[in-house]
Amino acid sequence: MLSGALEFLIPGDLERGTGGYVYDRRVLAELRAVGWKVSVRALDASFPEPTASALEHAERVLARLPARRPVIIDGLALSAMPQVLLARAARLPLLALLHMPLGACPSGDAPPDPERLARLRRIEASALASARRVIVTGRGSLPTLREYGIPAERIVLIEPGTDAAPLARRRSNGPLQLLCVATIQPGKGHELLVEALAPLASLPWQLTCIGSLARSPDAVARLRTRVRELGLTERVVLLGEMPRAALERHYEGSDLFVLATRFESYCMAVAEALAHGLPVIATRTGAIPDLVGAQAGRLVPAGDVEALRTALALALNDAALLDTWAKGAAEARGRLPRWSETAARFAALLREVDARPVAAPARAS
Repeated sequence: MLSGALEFLIPGDLERGTGGYVYDRRVLAELRAVGWKVSVRALDASFPEPTASALEHAERVLARLPARRPVIIDGLALSAMPQVLLARAARLPLLALLHMPLGACPSGDAPPDPERLARLRRIEASALASARRVIVTGRGSLPTLREYGIPAERIVLIEPGTDAAPLARRRSNGPLQLLCVATIQPGKGHELLVEALAPLASLPWQLTCIGSLARSPDAVARLRTRVRELGLTERVVLLGEMPRAALERHYEGSDLFVLATRFESYCMAVAEALAHGLPVIATRTGAIPDLVGAQAGRLVPAGDVEALRTALALALNDAALLDTWAKGAAEARGRLPRWSETAARFAALLREVDARPVAAPARAS
């Protein structure tokens, strides 16, 4: 067995800008920095709805890996190929890295396609049964894993880290700069956010949305249409993805972070906002309540446009309250974990798995 060596399998381009890919890149970089030899293997970008050729390619990749070397597979791929994993689990210690279960459904939301969701859940539960450990990056994933029957001792929670960042520079005049960082896709709540802001158009604010415009073109088209209908084209700007340095400038130049997401497992964007001392108005899901606490902003129920509008109105009308939230955010930034801590937990887990004999995969109940 090769101590200190690791295989990492991920679908598509590791350099993509979504939170899961950012997490993967940072963990790999930190592990390499402390001496781990990491080999990254790219799987087909069609995952999590793999083509037949994508599954054949994944099978070939796994077949060539050295026996008993730890293999971390991003959940976007692992959760969609149970038969491929079952054939290799006896010779490879497989670890699932689950940013969000494919079968997760936001509480209170009817799934848009119940049959597809049920199929994803069956496939995912079967795939995770072949994993020696299921690493989850946020506690919001835990209820789904309990439903799958994954034993608690096989689940490891390793939340993201953050980087030290300069405090945002609050301005004393001009419109309040609102920042939302999230891929524009169903579930992230952009339409709900502009619905909440529309009746507050008489107040001075500007909303900047940063996040991929390519993942869900239909959601982007609906959002643009709704912004026009509400007369907010001069108040809401969609900038798409951008390089890290440019994103940092937006964090530093904003006054308030806003997010109307319906479901998160963790929420790295909120953690990054707090790392810059930005107060937060967001929904009560995933790790957001623990990150924001009672002093760094205001949390509202997911999907509740009136509660969201009330919180936004408070921030826009009460500068003293916003200052109080900003002070709470500045305190919260000192409690955020660092990426080195996240990587240390990975290294400990890998050493444990490396030292244990490989057993036949467990079966989900």
